[in-house]
Amino acid sequence: MSGFRGPDRIRRVACLGTGLIGGGFVALFLARGLDVVVWDPAADARDRLDQLLATAWPTLERLGARAEDRGTLSWASTAAEAVTTADFVQENAPDRLELKRSLYSVLEPLVPADVVIASSTSGFTVTDLQAGGLRSPRVVVGHPFNPPYLIPLVEVAGAPYTSREALAAVEAFYQSIGKVVIRMDHEIPGFIANHLQAALEREAIHLVAEGHATPQQIDTAIVHGLAPRWTAIGPFMVRHLANVAGVGAYFERFPLGSEPLLSHLRPPEGTPKLIQAMEEGCRAMAADRDRAALAAARDRMVIETILAQRRAKISEHGI
Repeated sequence: MSGFRGPDRIRRVACLGTGLIGGGFVALFLARGLDVVVWDPAADARDRLDQLLATAWPTLERLGARAEDRGTLSWASTAAEAVTTADFVQENAPDRLELKRSLYSVLEPLVPADVVIASSTSGFTVTDLQAGGLRSPRVVVGHPFNPPYLIPLVEVAGAPYTSREALAAVEAFYQSIGKVVIRMDHEIPGFIANHLQAALEREAIHLVAEGHATPQQIDTAIVHGLAPRWTAIGPFMVRHLANVAGVGAYFERFPLGSEPLLSHLRPPEGTPKLIQAMEEGCRAMAADRDRAALAAARDRMVIETILAQRRAKISEHGI
């Protein structure tokens, strides 16, 4: 990782943008004792971030964060001011391609030469972000799952011209703050987890659109059927365990593509009736709880899952 600052040299992080993703990263960085300088031009940015940190901090404390170890938070008046003294840059601007491109064109020359710039974009590749502009070897994708302070996953990817040292440095940094990193072999739009999530969502929406299930039934099937098993093993290991001879034998019995009635390739039309059904179902599941209460309930459940996974891993390794 020579040439780029790794975990041992990262003390000050610049966060550009403080929405749900950017603010979630701010909370995580602070909890890991890092000093964070933020920039967000929105008029209500400070209030939004204060509210997000107030929601996130109890969750982080349950996962081991301590107030006495918390890093410092400061605000920069410009994006340039935020990045010039940073050891790591986490860009979380809205996912509008031209906005991100213009931001990089201005900031890239101002960031110290040995500092990695990571984008939390949920769909664009590094090649997209730098098309027609400077092809910087130190710009990478660092795509988290929401909320970043709680969900461990982050996907790291780069363009063909991205420095392998930059990718290694950002992977090591994320791991040092408790992230589980997928370092992709090559970039694709949407990365890995979003593709999987979108496929499941498409099937779920089809079931509602065709009148086979309600949003409540869909969410119940996932939360109490798929999710408990998926906290421990993924779909390939599920298939592997479903046959005494392993996954190869499973697919000998059930060839790929042998269940066409279980798959819809295209999303259904978003008719007013379908949208209304989705809204009514979600309101029913919310049961008059506001967003903060729903997020807190979500966090409590995810915390228990993460802590259980940690205990299982400790037991597995005999530590």
